[in-house]
Amino acid sequence: MRLEAAARMDVFRKLWSARNMIVVVFIPLALLPLPLIHPTSEACCAYVLMVTAVYWVSEAVPLGAAALVPAFLYPLFGVLKSSEVAAEYFKDTTLLLMGVICLAASIEKWNLHKRIALRMVMIAGAKPGMLVLGFMCCTVFLSMWLSNTSTTAMVMPIAEAVLQQLICTGLADSQGNSETADAPEDDSAVLDEQENRDRNQLKLIYHSNSNDRTKQELATFSEAHTGEVNGLSPKPVSNQDFIGNTNGHLSQVAVEIPNVKRVKARRDSQYPTKKDHMICKCLTLSITYAATIGGLITITGTSTNLIFAEQFNTRYPDAKVINFGTWFIFSFPIAIIMLVLTWLWLHFLFLGCNFRETCSLSKKRKTKREIISERRIHEEYEKLGTISYPEVVTGVFFVLMTLLWFTREPGFVPGWTSLFEKKGYRTDATVSVLLGFLLFLIPARRPFSSSSSSSCRNTESDPLAPMITWKDFQRLMPWEIVILVGGGYALAAGCKVSGLSVWIGRQLEPMSGLPPWAVTLLACLLVSTVTEFASNPATLTVFLPILSTLSETLLINPLHTLIPATMCVSFGVMLPVGNPPNAIVFSYSHLQISDMVKAGFGVNLIGVAVVMLAITTWGVPLFNLNEFPAWAAARNVTGSL
Repeated sequence: MRLEAAARMDVFRKLWSARNMIVVVFIPLALLPLPLIHPTSEACCAYVLMVTAVYWVSEAVPLGAAALVPAFLYPLFGVLKSSEVAAEYFKDTTLLLMGVICLAASIEKWNLHKRIALRMVMIAGAKPGMLVLGFMCCTVFLSMWLSNTSTTAMVMPIAEAVLQQLICTGLADSQGNSETADAPEDDSAVLDEQENRDRNQLKLIYHSNSNDRTKQELATFSEAHTGEVNGLSPKPVSNQDFIGNTNGHLSQVAVEIPNVKRVKARRDSQYPTKKDHMICKCLTLSITYAATIGGLITITGTSTNLIFAEQFNTRYPDAKVINFGTWFIFSFPIAIIMLVLTWLWLHFLFLGCNFRETCSLSKKRKTKREIISERRIHEEYEKLGTISYPEVVTGVFFVLMTLLWFTREPGFVPGWTSLFEKKGYRTDATVSVLLGFLLFLIPARRPFSSSSSSSCRNTESDPLAPMITWKDFQRLMPWEIVILVGGGYALAAGCKVSGLSVWIGRQLEPMSGLPPWAVTLLACLLVSTVTEFASNPATLTVFLPILSTLSETLLINPLHTLIPATMCVSFGVMLPVGNPPNAIVFSYSHLQISDMVKAGFGVNLIGVAVVMLAITTWGVPLFNLNEFPAWAAARNVTGSL
């Protein structure tokens, strides 16, 4: 029996190790009867759609490779010509992304992101609550322009350095976080004051005990205590040894007993106290959540926003409502509300409700460890030196790109595109690619500067070396996302040409009795659940055509369902596999799965609630959501022909 059980387990292990290959081979064969029994264009398109969707959700093959499935199956089944499919893999949003990546490469190359992050943390201070809020604010700002993954990878090393300083200082802080003192001018004054107070306490105990053994034990304790204050690692002191012979003066020694216990407990754990561990959890989780929130604000903030924008503009070419400005106006309040509520939720979950202790901005109420942590942050900032010429150029390009995006077609006043005779030729991608191209031309060395300038530390070999090189761009360019987005466009084009979208719409007619807000809520809950187990871009690529068809069938403004679904698909924050930023912060070993599930569930609810609030309040006048628009009606009529 044991041999049979072992043999079965061995078979199961082999099958599990080959699960990806089984999915890759079995799924196409299992679904093959669909186009063979019903050799219609709709059935063939449905076959391609289901195979690609299973590959994406299961990740049996890389996402980019799975996105190439329509490129060869559509021509084989006669749904689209090969040239027509190829045209879907490179769109306007690809150019937009390439320009933004050029700017991101310059920001990372010249350490502008690190300067921004450290400066914002210096403003916030070292109080735990304000420290978390400071890191969240700088992460949100960076994630607006950089990818969520890149932002998390950039900010986490800075946060980890601060956390390690907190842990090291906690081992030397004998009084704990709850005890505060007037903040002196320098750290040496703090240490001297702490040592004097300790000596006075020990002197009182010493005079109350004449026993030689007690004197020796107190001397041992004094050495351990003083060593702790100075950041040393003394030998742990046993509580029993310390109070073993006190001649009955227990009341005078009792004040020091909790400190001895705490010293012993700290040596047995990676973290000085449980509160320190909670701070580590809170700060690491806040960074991945802030990166997600920041990615919602701009069209280029995350790949899912780009997927939505391109699919929407391709499906509804007459709808001139989605651009950088309108998206920012709608999403910025969402991000601010989510930032505040997420910070409050994390603070309540890990730091408690004592906001006065953890968020005080008073310089007169700081613990020694907070002062030392602030010094460490200042030291990291000073290592960057004075702001360099390449950083100034990058900052100017950053501001210029943002202004040109906002003023292209603001809506309430004529934009700069009105200066040109031909309309509709210039998009956000035009601005992005132009400024990105200039970064390859502008020298990184200040004109007429000496070769010893610190701003030229990376360009000493070539005085005309540009701000970025092609290697810098190539290192950050997410070609897998580009192909993935193209695969989504190809699937959408196949559904339109084959008539599959019309067929799906007819099957959804029984939902016509639901109000628009109910349909939107169901869509948000569905995509936010699926995205916990599947990649965000793949989930959105699968659901966008379905939700578009559903909206057209129910005569709901498609933006009423598409925008909330696009935002909620980013809320895969409960598991490390939900998105790459989660995996990055989890790799620092401060968290457990249960911590991410508990905190992420609350962030999920906050996100869905805030998005529903936005789409039913200020989203209504901004996108005219109460009416079924003419551009959607025209698409509906054209699709049904």
